[in-house]
Amino acid sequence: MRGIRIGVGVADPGGAALDALVGQVVAAEQAGFHSVWIPNIFATDAMTLAALAGRATAKIEIGTAVVPTHSRHPLYLAQQALTTQAACGGRFALGLGPSHQLVIENMLGLSYAHPARHVEEYARVVMDLVHAGKTSFSGKVYRVNASLNVAAGAPPPVLLGALGPRMRRIAGAVADGTITWMTGRRTIAEEVGPGVRAAAREAGRPGPRVVAGIPVVATDDPAGAREAAGKLFAIYGQLPSYRRMLDAEGAAGPGDLAVAGDAKAIERAIRAFADAGATDFHAAIFPYGADPKGSVRRTQELLGELARS
Repeated sequence: MRGIRIGVGVADPGGAALDALVGQVVAAEQAGFHSVWIPNIFATDAMTLAALAGRATAKIEIGTAVVPTHSRHPLYLAQQALTTQAACGGRFALGLGPSHQLVIENMLGLSYAHPARHVEEYARVVMDLVHAGKTSFSGKVYRVNASLNVAAGAPPPVLLGALGPRMRRIAGAVADGTITWMTGRRTIAEEVGPGVRAAAREAGRPGPRVVAGIPVVATDDPAGAREAAGKLFAIYGQLPSYRRMLDAEGAAGPGDLAVAGDAKAIERAIRAFADAGATDFHAAIFPYGADPKGSVRRTQELLGELARS
């Protein structure tokens, strides 16, 4: 499909065999997808999986959606990212985000104070290291004087989970763009895209990527599928950053943003994201109906056709 790159998410509910997860990436490449996006929540480590999948594939871009920043020092995050880029043969995309106060403070016992400042300094250190191999940075959160020597070739693009105005400025001015989740077409068109692109222009940086991550299923019962998505993804209606995105879109819950319907409906929805300024579409396929596995296969086949067209 012209105007937008179509990717698919890796389904990792936890406990999945590593070979099966790598197999999902291989299958996505064979289906013709431009990219595959790996979550980094409480299951498989996303960059480790990306590196392994990179050795098993040849063309598809493999990205993280997204790696939390607070839990890894930016030096070692950059080191791992460059190593993953080398393993992927230059096809890795590093998606970073600050996670959520619930995770960082309640689970990890770390401070979540000033998340935007934290991400800006973190991103500056990472960008220095992946582009120049060294940094001498002194900020309020990080003071890093270090260098790396990893034969990675070109630096991987760095995309930030930028849902607030300041984070969008950082994504455009410091990083290579943004990767969103649970953010609708109107919000991307009116807030996310303009904010990131304006920051990139002011900083003299290239046009940024805007990745739109949305739940998707091919079905003859779109209303029922959206109701099911509302339950499956209910947690995203409770986390403050995603709740703000839903409110900005006028959505009661995550199910309202789900793309559900037949082939024409899904194609229209993806074209609408392209028209809204998204450069990439990350389809988080979810199962639905009496034949959940069949619905996933049907959706993968449909999206694969659109990616190849």
